[in-house]
Amino acid sequence: MRLLFFFVTLAVGLRAAPPPQLKAALDAFQTEAPAGWSFTQTTAGEGKSTVERFDATKAAFERWTLVQQDGRPPTADEAQRYTEGHSRRSRGGTAPKIGGQLDLNTVEIIADSPERATYRCRLKTSEAGDKTADFLRATLILHKPSKTIESFELASTGEFKPTFGVKIAEMRTTMTYSLPAGDTPSLPQKVAVRVRGRAFLVKSLDADMSVTFSNYEHAASK
Repeated sequence: MRLLFFFVTLAVGLRAAPPPQLKAALDAFQTEAPAGWSFTQTTAGEGKSTVERFDATKAAFERWTLVQQDGRPPTADEAQRYTEGHSRRSRGGTAPKIGGQLDLNTVEIIADSPERATYRCRLKTSEAGDKTADFLRATLILHKPSKTIESFELASTGEFKPTFGVKIAEMRTTMTYSLPAGDTPSLPQKVAVRVRGRAFLVKSLDADMSVTFSNYEHAASK
């Protein structure tokens, strides 16, 4: 009986250990573009769109420029409001580490091949008492040769109520990244957000938004 208990305990311990290659990739992973990279950011959703340019060569408060608003050049007033409201945004590794928010002891291998592995795990419970994390699962695609997180998705497992009067039927955020090539690191490509739900049975919370990143240029190459 003791021997059986030993093997059961050993099996649980082995299953709980996070894959070393995934942990190493998460330690190096950041959701935003690395410091020193300029890019164009296009946001679309709710019938509106904006095109912005981030210039890593400029001073911190001058890096963001509004290029287009709803498919046209911004008016002088729109450009001024944008500058006043967004000039203090920053980029370059300041986002929180995703790995610290994942419960890596719950990792499951969903698919595995010589090129890629797909993992799924739970999120850590919020210390503030927010129960939303209990209804979400993270899915990560790891590109093995480059040790790069190619895709990160956070999705609800079913209908849930994050707070009184609010019912979420679906919640999904998917972030995709390029693979490193030569001196170019892995860079954000797209963020897609989808929400389906209602508040107090009458107000729709349905929303779809996408953020795409393009025209990357390293500051040192200018």
